[in-house]
Amino acid sequence: MILETITVGGGCRSYVVGCPGTSVGAVIDPEISAVERYKGIASRHGLTLRYCIDTHTHADHFSAARTIARALGAQVVMSHLSPAPFVDLRLDDGDMLLVGDLRLQAMATPGHTADSTCLIAHTSGGDHVFTGDTLLIGGTGRTDLPTGDPDKLYDSLFGRLLKLDPATQVHPAHEYKGREGTTIGEEIKTNPRLQKTDRAEFVAMMRALDIKAPTHLTEALRVNMSGAKSVAQLLGEAASSVPFMSMTELSARLAARQNDLIVLDVREREQFDAGHLPGAMFLPRGQLELRVNDAFPDPTVRIVAVCEFGKISTLAAATLRSLGYMHATALDGGMKAWREAGLAVEK
Repeated sequence: MILETITVGGGCRSYVVGCPGTSVGAVIDPEISAVERYKGIASRHGLTLRYCIDTHTHADHFSAARTIARALGAQVVMSHLSPAPFVDLRLDDGDMLLVGDLRLQAMATPGHTADSTCLIAHTSGGDHVFTGDTLLIGGTGRTDLPTGDPDKLYDSLFGRLLKLDPATQVHPAHEYKGREGTTIGEEIKTNPRLQKTDRAEFVAMMRALDIKAPTHLTEALRVNMSGAKSVAQLLGEAASSVPFMSMTELSARLAARQNDLIVLDVREREQFDAGHLPGAMFLPRGQLELRVNDAFPDPTVRIVAVCEFGKISTLAAATLRSLGYMHATALDGGMKAWREAGLAVEK
């Protein structure tokens, strides 16, 4: 079995697995910021990624399963209990995926989430299990997020997962301390949470955990459950669809008093009145679409959108381009950077 581990950000782990004999592969728990890494790994091994698998609905990062599947013609795979509407192949307990000659068998392990599923691979080099957030190295998944249930996690662990061969290698979806690997047997012996073998004690322990909520909890759930865009994706797409003008370039043009461009300030009135670029036009982003025809009767005019930090102006410029103002650009940076550079401001 080809097996590559990819660690992203604050400890998210995903995996590219494949069959060397057939050049068929799959990616497990892919994260959106590492899309090109997965493609590169697959290319290096000569793999065609057939499946993009999420072991559960992630609440702390943005899944790349749908993005990769669309780009490569693969199938998105999740539990039949997943709420995501874009899943192509839904697995029941015991179902098996054929990744060439490699078999990945689904084991339903609810608890961290209702749709949590582990994937078991029997290979000539030993058994492997991809546990998502059900079982971690030295820990388990939390049960205080939406659809979490400590009673079900107890059953999934002690009634199912921990009954696998002790030599089975464990590959979790998170590892925060950089540890390389573990086995079922090692976790049974050393994992502090697994020492609570009594149901009531285990459930009480899980309910007493005081763990900070993931930073992007609401957004990650929204995106991963619906297939919608994250704010970062929206900004990234906007940034790739418009050109930018540097502060130096814009400052020089303003100093030369050129009348071939309009500086459009899309901030709110209070911010605009506190200080804006010389000669800037005020039109808040929330009114742009409704007032654009009156504000810019000439669609060939050159517009430089400006905001406080350079994000809303990027969205504004992308909107203007989509409306036919093909010379719209955004200031590279924002008013904050402009002021810090000591450039001209008027009130």
